[in-house]
Amino acid sequence: MATLPSERRAFAHKINRTVASEVRKQVSREYGSPQLSKKRAGAHQPVPLTEVVEPVDYEEYVSSHPPGAEPGLLRQLLEFPSDDLELLLQERECATIEPPVPEEETSCLESGKKHAALWSLRYLRYSTTQTPHNSERQREKQKGLIKQTFELDEAAIDRQDEQDDSKRHSVSLDDTPRGSWASSIFDLKNSTPDALLPSVLERTAAEDMDCRNAENRQQCRHADLLGLYPAPDEDEAVERCAIPEVPKEHSGQRIMVKCLSLKFEIEIEPIFGSLALYDVREKKKISEDFHFDLNSDQMKSLLRPHSPHVAISTLARSTIFSITYPSPDIFLVIKLEKVLQQGDIGECCEPYMVMKESDSTKHKEKLEKLRAQAEQICTRLGRFRMPFAWTAIHLLNIVSSVGGLDRSDSDSDTERKGTWNERKKKGFERMSVGEDMCNFTNFRPATLTVTNFFKQEGDRLSDEDLYKFLADMRRPSSVLRRLRPVTAQLKIDISPAPEAPHYCLSPELLHVKPYPDPRVRPTKEVLEFPARYVYTPHTTYRNLLYVYPQSVNFSSRQGSVRNIAVKVQFMGGEDPSQAMPIIFGKSSCAEFYKEAYTPVIYHNKSPEFYEEVKMKIPANLTDNHHLLFTFYHISCQAKQNTPLETPVGYTWIPLMQHGRLRTGSFSLPVSVEKPPPSYSVLTPDVQLPGMKWVDNHKGVFNVEVKAASSVHTQDPHLDKFFTLVYVLEEYSFPFRLKDVIITEANVEAELKASMAALKGALLDTCVRFLHQLMSKLILLIVHPPVIAGQIVNLGRAAFEAMALLVNQIHKNLEGNQDHHGRNSLLSSYIHYCFHLPTTEPVSPPYATLSRAMARPSSLLLSRSKSLSNSNPDLASTPATPDEEVQRIIGSKASERPCNRMSAFIETASILCPPSRQIAKKLLHEELVLQWVVSTSTVREASLQQAWFFFQLMVKSMSHHLFLSSRLDMPRRQRFPDRFVDDIAALVCAISADIASRYHKDVELVDRLNSSLAFFLNDLLSLMDRGFVFNLIRSYYKQINNKLHTAQSPSSLTALRMDFIRIVCSHEHYVTLNLPCATLSPPASPSPSTSSTTSQSSAFSCHVQDQGVVSMFELSVPFRQQHFLSGLLLAELSLILDVFFLHKKAISALHSLLCSHDADPRYTDPQVRSHIAQLYLPLIPIVMETLAQLHDFTDTSPQRVRQASALVDDSDPDNGTISQSVAMAIAGSPLPHSKANPFTLPSAGRQCSALSTECSRMLLVCFLWVLKNTDAGLLERWVSDLSVPQINRLLDLLHLCLSCFEYKGKKALQRINSLTFKKSQDMKARLEEAILGTIGARQEMVRRCRGTTDRSPYGGQENVRWRKNVTHWRQNADRVDKTKAELEQESVVDGNLATEAALIALDTLEIIVKTVVMSELKESVLGGVLRVLLYSMAGNQSALFLQHCFSTQRALVYKFPEMLFEEDTELCADLCLRLLRHCSSSVSSVRSHASASLYLLMRQNFEIGNNFARVKMQVTMSLSSLVGTSTKFNEEHLDSPFPEQVQDLVFNLHMILTDTVKMKEHQQDPEMLIDLMYRIAKGYQNSPDLRLTWLQNMAGKHSERGNHAEAAHCLVHSAALVAEYLNMLEDCRYLPIGCVSFQSISSNVLEESAVSDDILSPEEEGICSGKYFSESGLVGLLEQAAASFNMAAMYEAINGVFCPICPIHEANRDFKKLASVHGKLFNKFNNVYNQRMFGTYFRVGFYGCRFGDLDEQEFVYKEPSITKLAEISHRLEEFYSERFGDEVVVIIKDSNPVDKNKLDPNKVYLQITYVEPFFDTYELKERITYFDKNYNLRTFMYCTPFTLDGRAHGDLHEQYKRKAILTTSHAFPYIKTRVNVIHKEEIILMPMEVAIEDMQKKTQELAFATHQDPADSKMLQMVLQGCVGTTVNQGPLEVAQVFLSEIPEDSKLFRHHNKLRLCFKDFTKRCEDALRKNKSLIGPDQKEYHRELERNYTKLREALFPLINRKIPQLYRPLPPEAVSLSRSFSLFTLRGYLL
Repeated sequence: MATLPSERRAFAHKINRTVASEVRKQVSREYGSPQLSKKRAGAHQPVPLTEVVEPVDYEEYVSSHPPGAEPGLLRQLLEFPSDDLELLLQERECATIEPPVPEEETSCLESGKKHAALWSLRYLRYSTTQTPHNSERQREKQKGLIKQTFELDEAAIDRQDEQDDSKRHSVSLDDTPRGSWASSIFDLKNSTPDALLPSVLERTAAEDMDCRNAENRQQCRHADLLGLYPAPDEDEAVERCAIPEVPKEHSGQRIMVKCLSLKFEIEIEPIFGSLALYDVREKKKISEDFHFDLNSDQMKSLLRPHSPHVAISTLARSTIFSITYPSPDIFLVIKLEKVLQQGDIGECCEPYMVMKESDSTKHKEKLEKLRAQAEQICTRLGRFRMPFAWTAIHLLNIVSSVGGLDRSDSDSDTERKGTWNERKKKGFERMSVGEDMCNFTNFRPATLTVTNFFKQEGDRLSDEDLYKFLADMRRPSSVLRRLRPVTAQLKIDISPAPEAPHYCLSPELLHVKPYPDPRVRPTKEVLEFPARYVYTPHTTYRNLLYVYPQSVNFSSRQGSVRNIAVKVQFMGGEDPSQAMPIIFGKSSCAEFYKEAYTPVIYHNKSPEFYEEVKMKIPANLTDNHHLLFTFYHISCQAKQNTPLETPVGYTWIPLMQHGRLRTGSFSLPVSVEKPPPSYSVLTPDVQLPGMKWVDNHKGVFNVEVKAASSVHTQDPHLDKFFTLVYVLEEYSFPFRLKDVIITEANVEAELKASMAALKGALLDTCVRFLHQLMSKLILLIVHPPVIAGQIVNLGRAAFEAMALLVNQIHKNLEGNQDHHGRNSLLSSYIHYCFHLPTTEPVSPPYATLSRAMARPSSLLLSRSKSLSNSNPDLASTPATPDEEVQRIIGSKASERPCNRMSAFIETASILCPPSRQIAKKLLHEELVLQWVVSTSTVREASLQQAWFFFQLMVKSMSHHLFLSSRLDMPRRQRFPDRFVDDIAALVCAISADIASRYHKDVELVDRLNSSLAFFLNDLLSLMDRGFVFNLIRSYYKQINNKLHTAQSPSSLTALRMDFIRIVCSHEHYVTLNLPCATLSPPASPSPSTSSTTSQSSAFSCHVQDQGVVSMFELSVPFRQQHFLSGLLLAELSLILDVFFLHKKAISALHSLLCSHDADPRYTDPQVRSHIAQLYLPLIPIVMETLAQLHDFTDTSPQRVRQASALVDDSDPDNGTISQSVAMAIAGSPLPHSKANPFTLPSAGRQCSALSTECSRMLLVCFLWVLKNTDAGLLERWVSDLSVPQINRLLDLLHLCLSCFEYKGKKALQRINSLTFKKSQDMKARLEEAILGTIGARQEMVRRCRGTTDRSPYGGQENVRWRKNVTHWRQNADRVDKTKAELEQESVVDGNLATEAALIALDTLEIIVKTVVMSELKESVLGGVLRVLLYSMAGNQSALFLQHCFSTQRALVYKFPEMLFEEDTELCADLCLRLLRHCSSSVSSVRSHASASLYLLMRQNFEIGNNFARVKMQVTMSLSSLVGTSTKFNEEHLDSPFPEQVQDLVFNLHMILTDTVKMKEHQQDPEMLIDLMYRIAKGYQNSPDLRLTWLQNMAGKHSERGNHAEAAHCLVHSAALVAEYLNMLEDCRYLPIGCVSFQSISSNVLEESAVSDDILSPEEEGICSGKYFSESGLVGLLEQAAASFNMAAMYEAINGVFCPICPIHEANRDFKKLASVHGKLFNKFNNVYNQRMFGTYFRVGFYGCRFGDLDEQEFVYKEPSITKLAEISHRLEEFYSERFGDEVVVIIKDSNPVDKNKLDPNKVYLQITYVEPFFDTYELKERITYFDKNYNLRTFMYCTPFTLDGRAHGDLHEQYKRKAILTTSHAFPYIKTRVNVIHKEEIILMPMEVAIEDMQKKTQELAFATHQDPADSKMLQMVLQGCVGTTVNQGPLEVAQVFLSEIPEDSKLFRHHNKLRLCFKDFTKRCEDALRKNKSLIGPDQKEYHRELERNYTKLREALFPLINRKIPQLYRPLPPEAVSLSRSFSLFTLRGYLL
């Protein structure tokens, strides 16, 4: 009904025109009546979650279940405490010792009230609205946590300790039998055993074991789970609502200035100083004057006759300035004055400028004369002053680091405490300094010595002149600098003012606290005149007036009028004796005076003044109060018959006019004669008859009057309003207000007009008088005035004025709001200043009123009789509704539609106006009524600031309940039905506004939504709670109706989520949810809670079981009884399908649970279990959401406990045995192809998957419920679950374990640095957006596309930017944490991981306990054990592991068949986990693991007497336990048991030794792989183990990016499997063994099986792994293909897929065949892409420290494009770390190394780049790039040398050595370095070197010429190198050296001929290249080409004779012996090509 304005208007009309009861009925029907309809007993209809069920009738339920029925602590959950609400009278703090009140007793200002009435909810501190659960509070609570022991951290410390030792060891790599070196590393027999665990091996009953375990688990538990989890996100905390600050007077940044000393060169007379601040930019004086006196006692004594009484307040030498708007243009101006004397200022300054005290002998007489003269002057003219000198200090130089204060700034010398003397360095740097640098709160204190003053210019004393001087001072070429200075020394100290300085006086001279001793010289606070408006309400009384005489022009005045002084007086009347002593004294004088004089300018008829006269004016001013100015001519020379002062003029300013204080600038005419009587009521502008005026009554005197007053508003609109209110209160009709006479007839219209006009008042004035304004408007609503016997209803007008005022303040003061858009001024008014006016409205006076406000008793009116039900205090109530309507009509109420009060007044009161009746209304009732019927702009304004009216209503309601003693009444009777109906109408109308406007007015609706929620939250403490629940329900209905048609439902849902979160933040939220209620139909009698939910009761009947089920569901009974909790959980359940709102919903729940954990009322476990019942449906909700949760198990792909890598750098357990090793040794199948049993289902995860952060938060809430719920209740619930549901629960527990697993300190440090970088990035992005470099739309698009970085903790969802909350929190900037913080974080993280794991363990125990009786235990127990195993595999604390092992032992004890008869993999997994923990560095863990392992063996042996079923390994702990314990009693076991254990221990000893060895070489990848290779080779007779180690090697290679080597490891694995499959079965389609893989690699043949007599595949446990099957073989080959693909070796993939195809063909698996061929198709297409394969280096090791590596040479395969420097640096760095920097030497050349010349104490590395080498015949087959980089065994490197030992020489002496290396295996292999087994050297003679060079050049030319596509740049570069004239050792020089003459040695004939032919080919290629270049170039390169052609022609001409000369001997037949010689030589030289 209330959705549209027209309907609202109709509602208003109905109030007037229909019977009131009808209206109420209608409202009740629409919005729900307070008498809530009750649901009768009966079957509950299912209500969908999208709809809200009808809540239980709360008040009825509570009244029918008295708290006494419940025992002890549970009682507090049943009802709100009786002392919930309290009214506190808080004494308002007064900053001064004396209260700041006016001296007149009649005035008692409201702003000076001593007490504020604070309505308080005693338990509000438990609500999150005001006590947020933030990070600081969390950290405080986390102090003192016990540090949990984690092997991860312990191992890290151990590794650090061991690192240095391990670096010193070297490795032996010979093929000695395994174990020959073992004893030196690992001595099992002699190791010290761990302490034994008592009673673990004793045999006890299963029930006893369970009880003991459960008790142990509950010890040392952390009660507060969420105290360990990060605090809720503060950005999501919409319910946060800080308590507003106490209103106080405004204060800016404060600086203290102390005047220490003032000294001149000569001391002859007293000098007086004043300080003030000026802002040059604003051209404004921004402080009042501070006067100081630094004269010596001798000087002061000269003036004693004029001021005999000196007040201590005038002796102040230090002052405090306040600066609200710091600016770089603020100056501290110092003015000096002296006693008036004859002569102008220049003459009087002269002695100070020329004379010095040091020249006293020279000027002795003159000085004496001056002193005597000064004494006479002081005696005669001591009252008068004259200007003397001035200077200024630029404050920016004091507070900023720009530079010191030097002469360019203020012509003063500076002496800075500390290092301030460095000022000269930057003195002239002129920087543009922003206001941000002007921080006056924390600069370094400075002591300044100002040495130069400027003398005052008599004609330039105005403020305008001063601003010009100050602007000029900042320029380097200041005009002032050129003036002659007055030398003096003024020492002042400038520092930030302390927080609470002692001995301080306020501007009114009141003593500011603390003021320990009144006799101490005080410091004065100086009043600030802010440069711009300051929006702060007055909170203390202040009534100061400042008068500034500016100039007077007496040039036309006849007579001797030259030395003019102006006397200023404040007159209380016209008699001279009525001058009031309210003018503040200056320095060293009395505190107050009756007059003040301006300084005198000598012989100046039109002087300017700078004087400030400060007055403390009375509160109540009348028309007689005025300022009187008397002008005197002062006679400086003492002449006979000449008076000292002669009056020459008079003028005045009447201060009050039409009830207003007159301030501003005045230009006044001056009367020559004394003013006539009664002059003060007129202004001087009035031409009075018979008066003589200066200059024809023109304005000749300029003066400015300013007021700093909390009494006078100085605003016409406010003045009028306050005056009219005063007139009404005093009933003082008629009253003249300007030109209008106020009478009873027009007062109502005038008052309404004045209220409407308030919006025209100046905002800063409205704010300053906000409290008084609000109080008056409220008073007019609550006590409508009675005029002429009729109540004038001003409610609507006052409501409108209030709404518009509040809205105006909000709009204009946006920076003054909290994140809910609440203006702090308004909220502090409501919180501290608002109070209901008392019944007798004897209210304090209004701020502007100047009359006496004591109300005569005759003016008090008797109370009016009212017929309103809105006021329960009034006696008269109508008999019937119709009678009421008749009366309303009779009283003409129809003219005022919103008047519910009768205007009926008895005739007696009409006849007797003085005895006024008082009408009384209730504020909250009026507010809600006016709001409901308001329209248009007023309604909009009230909606904009709904929070204000809601809070006002709530405070009014609470005050009313107190004042009328209604708190003890039943809630339904506290407020009348009409008010309740209006509330319902209002809530429904506002809900409709939210629903209809959410997409148009986003910000408004956001505020409106939270305001409504806070309002309902407050109502829960005051009204009928069932009614409020129905209001919530009506809100939900409105939103739900809109949701169906909404464009963006997520926005509406977000609003609803914020709403319910705020409502749920109530401090009695738990009680509101009826936690002890049973889930039965509401109408049925409810039994006590303990009967159904206490631990003692059991669900024996079906009805109770149904009850338990409904407790865990969002059933109708649940949602009715636990209304708010049901709404929240339903919201969560629904929202989990909407992507953007996950975080909002989950964090609301998280915040609530945090508040329960932190609440001291709920610490008892029994209470907690009842609270947990409110959240039981969360468990099934999270179970349903399982598919959407982030899969934390995926975060570590190389998880050692499940992956194949044996040792992983990132794994904490480096060196322990991998799962595969354990299982292979134990003979069980390898688990590699096994799917993770806990992999989360992927369905639905695409659309609404939860982020990491949300998943963590949801899971921690889930764990909270599990932890706090009663175990018995959980058992009964689990017993009703199906197997799939239980498995889902187990999956969830598994996920919890992986989610909260401890990551270790190192991981935290990594995350810390990541977060720091991230925060910097986010901050930069925010700045980007603010500065406009990236638009909001672009940012949105970027976010939508997912291109923004994700944070380490998951995405930030639901980022809604609002202008009022886009700020950086203080602590958000500092993300980088200290070491101590990281340490504490790891402690907290460890405790959280432990507690989460223990909760999961508790739940597992409950599941086991429940299913043990059912038939389905087999299907569930496996899952339980898997979760248990997973928990063992993680990084768990020692505490948890002890309990975990206890549970595991109990499980094995109770269900041995599960391990030993069912799934063998579980047994294998268990063995692995136990084995791992047996090698733990924590002794308690070792002991428990060893005990578990031993008991597992014992249990197995008792069942089957055979170890083949226990697939496990035993470590040192087990060995020492069995071998050394004397307490074991094994009589009942057969004797073979110990022997079998010993045998197993011996076998495992070898594995451990390898593991230890591998740990030593963690940092040496090549050595590590070599060792793994050697271990794998040692398992040649054990196919399972060899396969394991090959796969470990593959994993290690993959980690390092060596994909080709990983692929070969997998090919070797496949070959091994094929070999044994061939032995086991004869299948034609299977590969016949290694030979089938020979095409992939020649190395594969080493996998050939050993003979059958050594190994038989039929043996038990041999080749039993999953890979020894067809599918295993295919899996291995597919993995190999994937690795080859990653290595870009696509050609090899074909060879891998060849054996697969026959298998698929045999199985008729055409899909897989299609897939294989599809892959091949893609890979073959990739062959043509650009690829780069490995780079090879020869590395030689020399030095005995290398051990067996000494004199070994290897070829290393490195990634492509690895430079020689890179590998050299890597190896040098590594071996330097191991042996020391001084020990490692890199041999720079490639020459043969002579071992004898090397230093035996050093180690040497020789590293050379090598290239693959191919014989000529090989090159025919190796055609492609791949061919030339695959299956490589020979490599070559060249070394140039000369016969005399140099590396390089001339062409004819340049030799070359070619070294050809052959490796033991072909590359790529399963290792990246392979031994060199053969080395051959070939030496080339100079001519052969030349032939090679020319062949190389020719090949380059040919390649560049025929390149496709053509590359002209490449071609020209090669051509230039070949035919360029400037090429050194170019082709021409080679030809000239070797072809110019025929060699004498006939052996060289063939080489000569070959070189000649090379040159022929070369010239041909050059010609081809030139032709090609000509076709490629453009016109711009033609000249360049011609140059190349010319060079080529020259080259060809020079070569022609050389290459055409043939050796005749070669062309005649040779004798046979010559032929044989020649052949042998060629064989020798070219032998390498044939190898």
